[in-house]
Amino acid sequence: MAGLKDYRPLRLRVEGEEDLSALSTSLQDAVAKIGDFAYLPSKRRFAFVANRFVWECAPLKQRGPFARVRAGIHFDDVLAVQQSNLRLDAKDAIISLLAIQFIPGRDGGGDVQLDFSGGGAVKLKIESLNAAMTDMSDPWRTRSKPQHEL
Repeated sequence: MAGLKDYRPLRLRVEGEEDLSALSTSLQDAVAKIGDFAYLPSKRRFAFVANRFVWECAPLKQRGPFARVRAGIHFDDVLAVQQSNLRLDAKDAIISLLAIQFIPGRDGGGDVQLDFSGGGAVKLKIESLNAAMTDMSDPWRTRSKPQHEL
């Protein structure tokens, strides 16, 4: 894959399941503080910021350079939010995003589930699949690449 010098800020728009899959891949292993998540019921928006691992510039080998970048993510048309196995009072607690999945409902709606390491999850009841992600900072180097058991 390309090196860090080839980094280009990502801007993703989600309007369907294929787009959501690309968002999930881009945000795999992103880390965030619990306090950086917000549900704005009057705007029907769920938003958060996270430090995203820059997978698109990570070499296939285990040696770097590796990087993270600050990204802003929001989901619109959100009707309700549920969480499980997360301590919302621990605002500085760091959680790691594993995947985002869509569970279809009726008329284009359904649920979007954000799964975190340790078994935590946030489920968004949505009217339609409508989300976006934007890289908001320059990348910074990180020493390691996230590891996963197969």
